[in-house]
Order: sequence, then structure tokens, then C-alpha cells
Amino acid sequence: MSAPLKLFCLPPAGASASMYTRWRRQFPDWIEVAPVELPGRGSRFGELFEEDFDTLTRQLGHEVLDGLQGREYALFGHSMGALLAYGLALFQRERGAPLPTILLASGSPAPSSRDPERFAGKDDDGALIADLRKQGGTPKEIFAHAEMLRMTLDVLGADYRVCESFDYRSPPPLSVPLHVFAGRDDDIAPERIEAWGQETEEAFSIEWFDGGHFFIRENETAVLRAIRNRLSGEMPGRRRHASNSLA
Repeated sequence: MSAPLKLFCLPPAGASASMYTRWRRQFPDWIEVAPVELPGRGSRFGELFEEDFDTLTRQLGHEVLDGLQGREYALFGHSMGALLAYGLALFQRERGAPLPTILLASGSPAPSSRDPERFAGKDDDGALIADLRKQGGTPKEIFAHAEMLRMTLDVLGADYRVCESFDYRSPPPLSVPLHVFAGRDDDIAPERIEAWGQETEEAFSIEWFDGGHFFIRENETAVLRAIRNRLSGEMPGRRRHASNSLA
């Protein structure tokens, strides 16, 4: 029996890997969900934040992708996580390492179409809190708990600096199927989403879901079903029925 496909899941800005933990129960047994924790949060709370995009992707590449020993894997990321997943795929190609079976980018403008003003003025607590409320997805109790809010703002500020440091260098398209998920009510312009198509020379698609920027929470069941379907479409020989698969 072959090893399960490893699905590395990268979090959005301000979040930790724990947001993906419950996904482990939602997929068939041929998919192993592997939440990726970034420095400075969750199980890595005692570490310093890394605020440079290239440095962070290299660090994560060595941490999570080294040692796969030929095992098949896929990359999923939401918002900032989508940009990191893309960076990891580029890092793998640059060092001649195995590429992911598929790249799944969620809730993010394409690397070539990012808004240069997106993070302008987001360098104080008031602006960060306003942005958290605008984007949605942050539990209400966070805003009422001073210590939890402080930790969230520290993580969010560091992550925004990661995103701000990203430099698009017009690399050749990846030889990896690339599928994008997007929210119909997100404020990311559709053309910024569609521009992901230039980043691959393989299969490409966009799937739209009801909801705003955090549609992956608002429509979690539908999103997980779409992820499973995309993975099984790339790996038809590994489709299996499992008692814990999505209906």
C-alpha cells in the first residue's frame, strides 16, 4: 500500500496551523493533512517571527519538504498561505527537488497582481484591528481579551511584513496543475484572481464560493469537498472510499 498523499496547509496572515487541525478528520485515508506552523505562533510561540518572504519560504522548504523521500505531496494555502505555497513550489523548482502534485491557492490575488497599497498604513494597532474586523474570520472573543488580541496583532503585523516583502520576479510558469478557490463577496478584484493562470503551464481552474474573504470557514464543507475532488482528479489511481470521507 502506498503512503497517503501529504497535503501541506499554510495559514493566512494572523493565524496558526491549528485552523487546519480539524480537517484531519474530514478527508479519506489516502490524504494526510499536514498543517504548517509558522515561527512565532502556536506550537512555535517561543520562536522569533520571520518577516522576510524569501527567507521564510526557504526555511519552511527545508523544514517541511526535506525528507519526503519521493513521497507525493500537495500544497494548499489561504490568503498569505497561498502566496507561501506558491513560494514553496518555486523554491522546490530552484533546487531541483520534486514539485507538488498540485498547488491549491485560496483567497489570494495572483503573485503578479498584488495590490502594492494593500499594506500601506497597517503599522499600528488601530489599523490592524480595523483590518481584522473588515476581513472577518476572527472570533469575537479575541477582541474582548486583551492578551489574546495582543498576540493576534503581533502575529498579523509580522505576517503583513512578510507579504509586503514579497517581490514578484516574473518566473517561468510552474509545471504543476494550479487550482484557485475564491469568495464571491471577497474584495479581491476578479482579474487579480484570474491572473493566477499565468503561473502554470499545466491545468488551471477557478472555483467560486459564496462568502467573503474567509469563505473557507463560511462554506467549509463545500471547500473541503472541492479540495478532495481536485486531489482525486490529479491522482485517479488513489481514489478510495473511506468512512470519514466527505458526503
